[in-house]
Amino acid sequence: MARAAHDRVETQIAAAMRKSLKGEAASAAIKQLAELGKNFHYVQTECGLVASALDAFSYEMEAAKKKLDAALADAEAGGLTVHPDGSVSYPPGGDKDKDGKTPEGGKAGGLTDDTASAVGRQAADFNPNPKARLAQDCADAIATALKEATEADSKWAPKLRALKADDDLTVSDRDWADAASDTKGVKSAGKEYLDSLPQPPEKGTPKANAEWWKGLDGDEKAAWIAMRPDSVGNLDGLPSPVRDEANRMVLAEARGVAQGEYDTWLKNNPAPPRYTSYINPMTGTIEERVKVSNPAWEKWDEERRNAHKPIDGMDAIQTRFDAAGAGGLPNAYLLGFSTAGDGRAIIANGNPDTADHQAVYVPGTKAGLGNIEGDINRGVNIWRTADTNARGDSVSTVTWLGYDAPDDVFKDATFEHYAYDGAPALNRFLDGLETSHTGDTAPHRTVIGHSYGSTLIGAAAQTGDLNSDDVVFAGSPGAKVSHADQLDVPKGHVWNEEAKGDLVPEGGRLLHGGWEHIWQEPIIPSDPEFGANQMTTDTEGHSGYWDEGSQSLLNQALVVVGREGEVELKTPSSNVPEELQRAK
Repeated sequence: MARAAHDRVETQIAAAMRKSLKGEAASAAIKQLAELGKNFHYVQTECGLVASALDAFSYEMEAAKKKLDAALADAEAGGLTVHPDGSVSYPPGGDKDKDGKTPEGGKAGGLTDDTASAVGRQAADFNPNPKARLAQDCADAIATALKEATEADSKWAPKLRALKADDDLTVSDRDWADAASDTKGVKSAGKEYLDSLPQPPEKGTPKANAEWWKGLDGDEKAAWIAMRPDSVGNLDGLPSPVRDEANRMVLAEARGVAQGEYDTWLKNNPAPPRYTSYINPMTGTIEERVKVSNPAWEKWDEERRNAHKPIDGMDAIQTRFDAAGAGGLPNAYLLGFSTAGDGRAIIANGNPDTADHQAVYVPGTKAGLGNIEGDINRGVNIWRTADTNARGDSVSTVTWLGYDAPDDVFKDATFEHYAYDGAPALNRFLDGLETSHTGDTAPHRTVIGHSYGSTLIGAAAQTGDLNSDDVVFAGSPGAKVSHADQLDVPKGHVWNEEAKGDLVPEGGRLLHGGWEHIWQEPIIPSDPEFGANQMTTDTEGHSGYWDEGSQSLLNQALVVVGREGEVELKTPSSNVPEELQRAK
């Protein structure tokens, strides 16, 4: 119920208001709806944990109950009597002694300590009444079952009591940090239950992941999302709404934890004075009236901004969520998220599972969670322009930061391992888009690589099968293959943009010529010998390819929606198939 309410508030009501209403009242109402959505999301997360905790408790109690039922059945079959305290009586029986007396009956108490139980069984073995040993075994089994049930109750009672919100109407960062702790606690305590469920295939393909998910019942799916949202959210092949639901939980909890860590950093690192008095270099005297920036404060502020970077990235993702409906922008789907290292985030504009056209944008050097806002906006700009030119078809664009991008142009981007390390993840993601697609016909898929992102795309094609129909490069320093025909797409479907003043392609040419032991391929996509369609590029520099209203952006969008024949080229290209030339 909370999930349905959350989806209705965020994806229907608030989105519709952003689309159709303007003004202070509308803005205030939308802000209140956003807070209401957070409440429902928090309730959804905590209720998921409550349900999973109860399922795990039930699983452990059921195991204990089976042992108890088996012991009671054995006792009944043996003609024994089980008492309310768990002790077991046995009647007189066995061979008569030399005096003609039948061995007396008796009562056995349950023992759970291994040593004591062994002694008790041994004593029962010496009892001339053969049912003494059966009674002892039944009593021990009953005691063990009750002990396990008591342990389960003792373990889960405090876990359930902990799943309780603060007595206020605000879902705070502290609440989400507490939810993250709750998730760890339930996951740890419920490991036995979770291990009993069908497990995702180890190193499974997207198709294998999808089959695993389809095979789960509703309770099992809910348990996986509640207890292991990080695993579910990053499994390629699962439906995008499922991954989005799981990753939003991870995001919200990570945001709360990050805020707590940042607040602790501020407490432990108080700010020095921002300004200090000016020392006249000519006289060496301090001029109190003149203030200059304090170097110590500048160093502190740089460290503070670095400490806050993860929060900046998570807030940028939330801002994209909150923009649904504004200017016709579709709902966003979080298809991958992690704060490990520089962070990972995969954000789709529109549901790729139902889209006629999919575009996956791969950012380059310096990309990370802390500065993902710009890459999110590029994905948005591609969507807006593509949607405008889609002639009624549906479009989904994805910002794919699913790899560890180089941190520095000079220190890191010259190394190819970043590309080869990230290539398998890109190939799995693209295969996953195909697996999770539910349309009647296969989607048209375009992969767009910026800067080092183009190098990763080339590595993905070189080491695997790039599941794409078109490839677009922008500002590429090299694509790890020497010709467009090696990129796993139909002939004539590789496109390139090089803007005036973009030094990266020139740097790639220099690198190819000077350090061929690092870069083995001698040609980059901007060179005619590479065989790419060179698109008209009216932007400048390395970062302008997605400027709104530019021909550079329009050309990419036309490729995305399958209108390649209308792309404006720098010069006629023999690589464009005849049917596309005729279309143009």
